[in-house]
Amino acid sequence: MAEPLCNAAVKKCKETMPQTPIFSSMLGSSCSGQVQPDMGERCVDPVYQDGNLVSGSLEALIERLVPTMDYYPDRTYIFTFLLSSRVFIHPHELLAKVGQICIKQKQQLETGTEAEKAKLKSFAAKIIQLLKEWTETFPYDFQDEKSMKELKEIAHRITQCDEENGTVKKIISQMTQNLLMALSTRSQYQEIREKFRQPVTDKGTILKTKPQSTQKDILSVCCDPLILAQQLTYIELERVSNIYPEDLMQIVSHMDSLDNHKCRGDVTKTYNLEAYDNWFNCLSMLVATEICRVVKKKQRTRVVEFFIDVARECFNIGNFNSMMAIISGMNLSPVARLKKTWSKVKTAKFDVLEHHMDPSSNFCNYRTALQGAAQRSQTANSNREKIVIPVFNLFIKDIYFLHKIHTNRLPNGQINFKKFWEISRQIHDFLTWKQVECPFEKDKKIQSYLLTAPIYSEEALFIASFESEGPENHMEKDSWKTLRTTLLNRA
Repeated sequence: MAEPLCNAAVKKCKETMPQTPIFSSMLGSSCSGQVQPDMGERCVDPVYQDGNLVSGSLEALIERLVPTMDYYPDRTYIFTFLLSSRVFIHPHELLAKVGQICIKQKQQLETGTEAEKAKLKSFAAKIIQLLKEWTETFPYDFQDEKSMKELKEIAHRITQCDEENGTVKKIISQMTQNLLMALSTRSQYQEIREKFRQPVTDKGTILKTKPQSTQKDILSVCCDPLILAQQLTYIELERVSNIYPEDLMQIVSHMDSLDNHKCRGDVTKTYNLEAYDNWFNCLSMLVATEICRVVKKKQRTRVVEFFIDVARECFNIGNFNSMMAIISGMNLSPVARLKKTWSKVKTAKFDVLEHHMDPSSNFCNYRTALQGAAQRSQTANSNREKIVIPVFNLFIKDIYFLHKIHTNRLPNGQINFKKFWEISRQIHDFLTWKQVECPFEKDKKIQSYLLTAPIYSEEALFIASFESEGPENHMEKDSWKTLRTTLLNRA
């Protein structure tokens, strides 16, 4: 019976607190649950412009995070501050400061008037709600003993506000249970994390013999471009689900954190980002391998056209990451040089895809398509229409670019919070997209092939390419000669 009581109490707590959807409007909208005066450029802490928080000292920003009996911070602020705070302070240190402020406020209420004492339960509910949002959004902040100790200390203090019926204690117990479950799930994922296949380096010797007719290729596993695009989307969403906001913030905190670098990002925390990037590279190499390994030109042409259709289906779905990986694979030199093959390919559809991924004007065409997919997602009634999977390396570069062109602190020493509003907005968009439940049924056979089929190294790709279509100029002849010499030496 504890869970229903907890949910009812939290629901009541939410109803009494001013809340707005995270980034529900333009970045320039009100950032606070309380109305703040326009302070202009006056030297105050924190600083507001047109009612919007733009900077402040770390201490002032922490105070603004902690609820009072008459105030609860806007959810947008909670998310943005908790996300960006790790650049300046460790989570367990932030928890300790939050705890100190909570204790001070609790003591003031306990020693105040009867009316103030009556507000203790309301104050406790607000603190619990803050901790609940923190543990649900950033569970990894509580992975170490120091953070858990601080959380338990705050929880112990708050439970004293409601010792009569124990409702607060039940809510905290449920919150802690959910937190431990989230940490356990993430730990299990890291323990069984994928051991990415290594590119095959010795395929050159095998390529000299005719492939066995029973040897599998992508078309023997799946010959429908739409189905393969759906399975790629399934894999993408599965991998994206293991990327957390604090992982993305490593791009900022790991690069050049301030405060004597005491908060530098943990390199191990970037694993999820590297694993997802590795998936992109593996898919590109798999596409190139599937094309180059085919001996007959007619069949090779069919494979090229098949992947073009797959990329187009990915685009229609909103899976831009797989689409870009496929295009990248077909643009690798060993594939691009197969002129006899490409002369037989109907390239009109491929030209359209390359137009969407044209890097000129900072990938303007792609960004327009991404914006269209994002707008479709916001008004969609089905998960099928909600899918938005951005090109991940471009998404990462955008965050890094925002980080590099804007300083973490202003000349007066205050934190440049305007910078972190924009970074958190982009990260929140990504988190919204990753929460979409995949509408496609998993095909184990197809996914197994996509994830485990051998892929050639760059050297093996060139060997296969030259064996399919001989070198056409002096540079290619020299490269082919060097590769053959290397093979003989290995033998």
